[in-house]
Amino acid sequence: MSTPSRRPLGTTGMQIAPIGLGCMGMSEFYGKSDDAQSVALIHHALDAGMNFFDTADMYGPWTNEVLVGGALRARRDEAVIATKFGVMRDDNKGFLGINGKPEYVRACCDASLERLGVDTIDLYYQHRVDPNTPIEETVGAMAELVKAGKVRALGLSEATPEQVRRAHAVHPISALQTEFSLWSREPELELLDTCKELGITFVAYSPLGRGFLTGAIQSPEDFAADDFRRHNPRFQGENFQKNLDLVATVRAMAADKGVTPAQLALAWLLSHGEHVVTIPGTRSQKRFDENQGARQVTLTAQELAFLDEALPVGATAGARY
Repeated sequence: MSTPSRRPLGTTGMQIAPIGLGCMGMSEFYGKSDDAQSVALIHHALDAGMNFFDTADMYGPWTNEVLVGGALRARRDEAVIATKFGVMRDDNKGFLGINGKPEYVRACCDASLERLGVDTIDLYYQHRVDPNTPIEETVGAMAELVKAGKVRALGLSEATPEQVRRAHAVHPISALQTEFSLWSREPELELLDTCKELGITFVAYSPLGRGFLTGAIQSPEDFAADDFRRHNPRFQGENFQKNLDLVATVRAMAADKGVTPAQLALAWLLSHGEHVVTIPGTRSQKRFDENQGARQVTLTAQELAFLDEALPVGATAGARY
């Protein structure tokens, strides 16, 4: 039985693709990119009926919103656009910290609207929670954007269950975006249930373990010189080999089912409920089509139990960042 082509976005009434498109890598972090290729992929995704696109002001920085907004401009009514604020950067691509102050929220939203070339952002996330600003103040300012018609729905990224509840008490939170995959299973401990209880869509980013779960990465030398994964703890030294051994399990099961490792990993995510969607990133139409094929993959109770035992919470070697 295949996954339906749409799942609800919180309680907003908006319907989004269960497998969306993370656009970060089109502008930064994963080696050389090509804007023309990325625009063609976005149009290909629309043609395939996919409608959920994820960007952020910090990607590029700032250039990814321009790219995504420009690609979607002529077909705006076919797309649900999500973007984020809160991670400050400079012109040299440096990171300056987290900011959730109300005045910063308002300024970032106006800047994102201009870069995207839209009148309204469909889903606006706080990219990271500011430890120095009460989340109630940040979400209060975000709620004002909804009242002003600049934003349709609110989201958080990498927030704790307690932070989600505090934010949701100020204004309905429609989506929580957090890393979640077969090698980052911590959300299963509490976050997934919190979202389900509150009617919040859980958006899984890096669902393929930053490419590791595809089985295509066999050596750190597979990465370009400017690929940030060269410096990620999970891709270094002994951690790399330990994690490669975990991926071998996924590859073997996928081969037995006649699907790709990526399709198996994405199908596993979607099996967690109608409130779970995911946004694998890619610059390749071939990879995009492969990822969308995961909607046709069904995992049996026995297969899910096997994966639970083979890749339990905490099995992956190395920190996420």
